[in-house]
Amino acid sequence: MRPLRYSRAATVEEALALAAATPGSAFLAGGTTEVDLIRAGIAHDDHLVDINDLPLTGVEPLPDGGLRIGALARMSDVARDPGVVERFPAISQALLLGASQQLRNMAALGGNLLQRTRCAYLRDGISPCNKRDPGSGCAALDGFNRGHAILGISEHCIATHPSDVAVALAAFDAVVHTVRRDGERCIAFDDFFLLPGDTPQREHPLAAGELIVGIEVPGASLARGSVYLKFRDRQSYEFALVSVAAALEIEDGVVADARLAFGGVATRPWRARLAEAALIGGPADATAFRLAADAELEEAVVRRHNAFKVELAARAAVRALSAVAP
Repeated sequence: MRPLRYSRAATVEEALALAAATPGSAFLAGGTTEVDLIRAGIAHDDHLVDINDLPLTGVEPLPDGGLRIGALARMSDVARDPGVVERFPAISQALLLGASQQLRNMAALGGNLLQRTRCAYLRDGISPCNKRDPGSGCAALDGFNRGHAILGISEHCIATHPSDVAVALAAFDAVVHTVRRDGERCIAFDDFFLLPGDTPQREHPLAAGELIVGIEVPGASLARGSVYLKFRDRQSYEFALVSVAAALEIEDGVVADARLAFGGVATRPWRARLAEAALIGGPADATAFRLAADAELEEAVVRRHNAFKVELAARAAVRALSAVAP
């Protein structure tokens, strides 16, 4: 392993200054994957700026019924927070299903959003991978691709985004707050996770030295009845083959509002807007739920080993929507 520089920041301003002073800097929070990525030659950071002393661990209620979650809030703390459990149960459930207890106690929410895909071809260090070595190709296209994406793909990458909580946050229009030396930014979730396109190595719009400081989730009354379901090969700690965050608002038997997002099937947390549009104004029954899911999955592109995800995702959506319907 190559030598690394290490610094520890006491304030946000100091963290930004330390990162700006050294090219190749990265922020270190929970540290549950960063060192592994450096060892594997996937991350090329030379300087780690430890930000664990920064005051970014709170979970604060907002006047509109929403929440602001500090970027350094640990997954386990957010999952147990009474405001999260009451206002956004799907977020709490996603966090609890997202990792082992040990990892949840260490991993920070901001780092969870920035985690790299678990695609084996990225991580083996030798296979062609456009994320690791742009222009080298994508070994997953014709390789073992059972766990890979069917939505939001390109000819350059079909790796799935691994985060569970990002799926629930996507369903409720979360906003990522960042700071950099020239000011602050608010980035909508739809803009925070980039599709692979021709540049799969670029996964986020963050500039070098830009720091996530918080995640804001706007208030939404239907979120109080939300659910997050995860389907995987084993019930212990495992990444999703398909996951679903869902919430419905129903008036007189008709869907007045709907939120639906998928995990495990796309190159980013996938907000199912076509399905939502199909649901609104229709009946809250299994037939309508299946038609809406099919509309979302119509554009799925499958490979040799992952075609089963289309049916699994449709059934998962029906189960999740049925769970939140009265």
